[in-house]
Amino acid sequence: MRLSITHTKNNTYFYMIKSFRKDGKNTTKIIECLGKLDEVKEKANGEDPVAWAKRYVEEKTKEENENHGTYFEKLVEGVPLDSSQKVYNLGHIFLRKIFEELELNTLCKLIKKKHSFEYELSDILEDLICSRVMYPSSKLSSFDDAKQFLRQPKYQLHDVYRALDIIAEEKETIEQWCYDKSLNIIRSRNTKVLYYDCTNYFFEIETEDEDDLENNKKGLRKYGKNKENRPLPIVEMGLFIDGNGYPLAFNLTPGNTNEQTTLRPLEKQIMKDFNLSTFLVCTDAGLGSFSNRNFNNNGNRTYIVTQSIKQLSQEYQTDALSDIGWRLVGSDKSINLSKINKYDSKNKNIYYKEILLKRTKKDRETNERITLEERMIVTFSPKYAAYQKNIRDAQIFRAKEIIEKHPESYSKLPQNNAKRFIQKENITDDGECADKYKLFYNGKLEKYEAQFDGFYALCVPEKMEADIEDILKISKGRWEIEESFRIMKSDFRARPVYLRLENRIKAHFVICYLSLLIYRILEKQKLNDKYTTDEIITTLKDMITNKIEGIGFKQLYQKSDLSTDLSSNYNFNLDLEFISIKNMKKILKF
Repeated sequence: MRLSITHTKNNTYFYMIKSFRKDGKNTTKIIECLGKLDEVKEKANGEDPVAWAKRYVEEKTKEENENHGTYFEKLVEGVPLDSSQKVYNLGHIFLRKIFEELELNTLCKLIKKKHSFEYELSDILEDLICSRVMYPSSKLSSFDDAKQFLRQPKYQLHDVYRALDIIAEEKETIEQWCYDKSLNIIRSRNTKVLYYDCTNYFFEIETEDEDDLENNKKGLRKYGKNKENRPLPIVEMGLFIDGNGYPLAFNLTPGNTNEQTTLRPLEKQIMKDFNLSTFLVCTDAGLGSFSNRNFNNNGNRTYIVTQSIKQLSQEYQTDALSDIGWRLVGSDKSINLSKINKYDSKNKNIYYKEILLKRTKKDRETNERITLEERMIVTFSPKYAAYQKNIRDAQIFRAKEIIEKHPESYSKLPQNNAKRFIQKENITDDGECADKYKLFYNGKLEKYEAQFDGFYALCVPEKMEADIEDILKISKGRWEIEESFRIMKSDFRARPVYLRLENRIKAHFVICYLSLLIYRILEKQKLNDKYTTDEIITTLKDMITNKIEGIGFKQLYQKSDLSTDLSSNYNFNLDLEFISIKNMKKILKF
């Protein structure tokens, strides 16, 4: 800071000012008005006013330097407000740092050389990821939201849409790069266990995409079985995550694709691109077709697949539900389930039995007959049985109430709720078929469903020698992939998708995938799983700073354990009252 003396026709004014650069030009800012000449003489108390003023400025400058950025600015009432932006978000810095640790800026430079475009792909991709985590919306809104970040966009909106085409084209390169670089960041990337699942995303459009018959290519947005029961075209997404919950790779298929056929192509891709050959695939019954099990029963690959007891043959089903042959997890003692209260909600024990299966089925794709020999681990939980019974009892109560009091509401009921316990018969007064109908309670269905309460089954190859406890522990980890889909759908608002062209839809999900990967690294690696998704995203959004032109940044958020833990991973601290422009540039490196 330095002293500035301004002479007017009627008086002389003393100012403490500071020089800085704005928009590439040198400018100054008044930090404090020391007063008119008479006022300064009074403060100087007999000393030369200029000498006193210089010494005052030197003392304040020294104090500023000693306090690493403490600034002195006198607020003067009546000064007009200018139109420059003053409030920015700081939370994106932590997402940006992980972006840099994955060396995605280097990858973007390599992609730029390959495709020869003018805009900075790295800036666009980084802003799209930060916006997806913190302010999820359309690409147009993401472009506007990026202006809340300290580094302002130097690209245009049309550059964003052009970048989407490049991102889609380089999808597999991006996945492979992220996997390789993540090995240097993540302490324990467990690729010995891989979880796979599918979900779908809807589009608010009236018609599905047409097929390109000339090139034998199916349209992407198709009507299919929507998991949210929306009558809209969808796309299907298959996702692999590793044993510690970090996303590995994904694929997109038309919405009417049988999800069982999506596993093997993506699995072959990660085997090739990530050089993986020894792993266990864990998935649910809907994806555990005989073909998929047979594929993973080769080489050094194995699988754990949930098994529907209802779909077993009568012989195996009877054996699975029998009261004899059970053991308590962690014990070899034989237990008869008839000796315990099967609906004791306070009994948290898990009982199990193992059954050897040998089944032969035809592969729907190749018509080849496949024989699999498997270990089926059946578990029983009294607490889970009580939970299932309570849900069913509530549905039965509702069904009986409808039959007795509100039969007209029968046609409006969803099939999987109380409606399944209601039997409908169309009759006339003479007992003949007609438009009139009567409703009856289906007690046989209650009895049928009750026999499965508390039971759960898994299938693994017979060659797999893992302990029961290890198998159950791995299977229990499937919640991580379900949570990953929830984060993308709810927190990152991956749907509905506001894009039309297939390449750009694909790019949208690449951005969602990268956002999930960076978020998981932040949550698990940097914050050690101490905080919830809502706590993390809310804290990132709340980390607001006020930029004081030419001076620095004054923080406007409340310090918390989470904000402190975020900074603890790096050699800087944002939990300060004030950060100078010089130090902020060191943090951001721009």
